[in-house]
Amino acid sequence: MAQAAAMSGAVDLSALKERAEAKQRAAQAPAAPSSPGTDNSDAGSAAGAVPAVFDVTEASFEADVLVRSTQVLVLVDLWATWCEPCKQLSPTLEALAEGADGAWVLAKVDIDENPRIAQAFGVQSVPTVIAIADGQPVAAFQGVQSAGQINGWVEEILAKVGASLTGMPGDPEAAAPVDPRVEAAEALLADGDIDGALAQYREISASEPGNTEAALAVRNLEFLVRAQGYEPGDGDGDSVAARLVQADGMVLAQQQTQAFDLLIETVKQTAGDERDQVRTRLLELLQLFDPADPDIVGARRKLARALY
Repeated sequence: MAQAAAMSGAVDLSALKERAEAKQRAAQAPAAPSSPGTDNSDAGSAAGAVPAVFDVTEASFEADVLVRSTQVLVLVDLWATWCEPCKQLSPTLEALAEGADGAWVLAKVDIDENPRIAQAFGVQSVPTVIAIADGQPVAAFQGVQSAGQINGWVEEILAKVGASLTGMPGDPEAAAPVDPRVEAAEALLADGDIDGALAQYREISASEPGNTEAALAVRNLEFLVRAQGYEPGDGDGDSVAARLVQADGMVLAQQQTQAFDLLIETVKQTAGDERDQVRTRLLELLQLFDPADPDIVGARRKLARALY
């Protein structure tokens, strides 16, 4: 959806769109590939469930290992097809992962196919197993280990870091309930129906004044509708009306700093109703972004100096 993509600077709208599209991708995505000789049919049978054992490449390492490790302990099995000890260790690891009931998962990395992963960890020989939690390696071992030794090793790691992990991705028990009205709005947004999504979010916001997600979505979508509704020539000239159009166009083009500066300068040059109009528009635009963003903090300070 080109319109929403152009608003990537407005964090809240992008997050809504990404979540809606992620749901569509999850519903359409095939099951994660299994490692050679591994049957993951049971582990991945539940819709949206994360398999206990899965292959990882350099391209998928960040999402499948680093990000996932914020939710569940990930053991990375670095192996190679020519490695005889790997052929002994891998089946043991895979069986333990299948029986771990989601307490940890096993990511398999063929070092010949993905040499940069091995280089990043400074791996000198295989098999090497590295435990990742919260995006960081926390323990490792090399060579063949028995099932009992591996279980004891994992239990020690979980005793130290388990409390910081949020739970298996896709776990229905861990997933927060989603308002069906929000799901409907997200679906409309993902399909490119901005007007429909805006109407849905307005209805939610009206019935729940304290719903911050709906209020943020309304602000973002109202801006998008306004910024895309101008006629050619509306932004020509140096009038206050033209500058308001120009500022909207800058934000739509992800040039928000320039938009803020234009409106702040206009505040300095105007008075009365025109000044109030410009100030109000600037505040509306600032609300589209994270209030902690340095650009937003700086713009609010500049506006305060311009006003007082």
